[in-house]
Amino acid sequence: MTLTDLLLARAADPRPGVRFEDECHTWAEHVRECAGQAASLRRMLRPDAPPHVGILADNVPAFSSLLGGCALSGSVLVGLNPTRRGEALARDVRLSDCQFVFAEPRYAPLLAGLDVPVHPLGNPEPAPLEPVPVSPDDLLMLIFTSGTSGDPKAVRCTHEKIAYPGRMLASRFGLSSSDTVYVSMPMFHSNAIMAGWAVGLAAGATIALRRRFSASGFLPDVRKFGATYANYVGKPLSYVVATPPKPDDADNPLRLVYGNEGAEADLAEFGRRFGCHVVDAFGSTEGGIGFSRTPDSPPGSLGRPAEGVRIVDPETGKPCPPHQVGELVNTTGPGAFAGYYRNPEADAERMREGRYHTGDLAYADEDGFYYFAGRLGDWLRVDGENLGTAPIERVLLRHPSVAEAAVYGVPDPVTGDQVMAALVLSGPLDPAGFGEFLAHQPDLGPKQLPRHVRIADELPRTSTYKVVKRKLAGEGTHCSDPVWFRAGAKTSYELLVRPLA
Repeated sequence: MTLTDLLLARAADPRPGVRFEDECHTWAEHVRECAGQAASLRRMLRPDAPPHVGILADNVPAFSSLLGGCALSGSVLVGLNPTRRGEALARDVRLSDCQFVFAEPRYAPLLAGLDVPVHPLGNPEPAPLEPVPVSPDDLLMLIFTSGTSGDPKAVRCTHEKIAYPGRMLASRFGLSSSDTVYVSMPMFHSNAIMAGWAVGLAAGATIALRRRFSASGFLPDVRKFGATYANYVGKPLSYVVATPPKPDDADNPLRLVYGNEGAEADLAEFGRRFGCHVVDAFGSTEGGIGFSRTPDSPPGSLGRPAEGVRIVDPETGKPCPPHQVGELVNTTGPGAFAGYYRNPEADAERMREGRYHTGDLAYADEDGFYYFAGRLGDWLRVDGENLGTAPIERVLLRHPSVAEAAVYGVPDPVTGDQVMAALVLSGPLDPAGFGEFLAHQPDLGPKQLPRHVRIADELPRTSTYKVVKRKLAGEGTHCSDPVWFRAGAKTSYELLVRPLA
């Protein structure tokens, strides 16, 4: 199965294919737009370099047609994250070997100064539908994930890796041309591509694109587009649940939402409030393993694992008994993991002795249901995105009054993590001034901005001088040191006032 196969199946389809705001493109029109993108890419790409093209854009129709154009031309689309800044974003462009980047006008300034051409994103002139031969194992996308220790890794996503979940989920949920798939999660992430966009394409359904997710706009969009299916990640689902309820919330066409990392209470409330079925799964961009809950799955569980997925002791590699926490490992091989781009060290870390190591911790109950228990590596999960701590620490250490910095996660009240930093100071520092300093750092994205800052005399360390972050994370804000807090979307900090013990 290739994405080209799915596109060709829609080439003569006169039914609505892609909707966006007040636009509507039939599938036949959209595939012609993909053909135009393919012809343009064949003219623009140099044959002496990898055929990689970056995209820096919101969920707009041209994102969809450019991905289709890459499939039809044998090219590779690199999804760039517009929340990254400065050298961090430039590094992603260089690592992924982009010959050029298509960018919406609002994001083009983020690429200023790069020695890579930047072109406006749009639909080129129509061209004949002339797909190049491709195989399921051919590379189609590079999707970045922050990884375990800092800098993002580019995950290799083949035709099959995108087409298969689209076809599988469309079949599993009985989706067809009478359905509308609502995609509001960002398309530079795997969730939107594999659990949303590809599902709509495989089903021949209408794909309704939302430029950027909006909690208040979710239900109006569902009604406007007649959406019957939507994909999600946990925090946005929580945001929708947090909107003020109305008596007619369940009066909508939505019948199914599918995603991952939803908080248990939100899953139940979302289904009850909006009158739909919620299916929560567990997986990663890498695709080495995946879970999906079944009706008999206990609350809070991931479900039962696929054949060969085990929980093993990270030290011995032996299977863990029920209730003992260990690492999730695919003992049968890589699963859908096709490797990282230009990162053999990371490949070797994932694949050891023929096993795929997730870096995620879990435990099992007596009935064989698995439960997520945290992350083996140094990960933060903020608003549905994996963040590494090392890049944040490097930014904090730029301040002349910061001598040491450790970044770690503390539980978010709803789901995932909040970013917390512990600082050892070498000079004067006040909350307002520090917030202003961080706001002016060009490579610190909004989700990387610490929610809490702890001012410590020293950091806990091992005998080999490594910071014991698990101790800091365990104490969280309940420590004897002063803690600064940043409310909402503000960039300024204030002293957190805690009740006396």
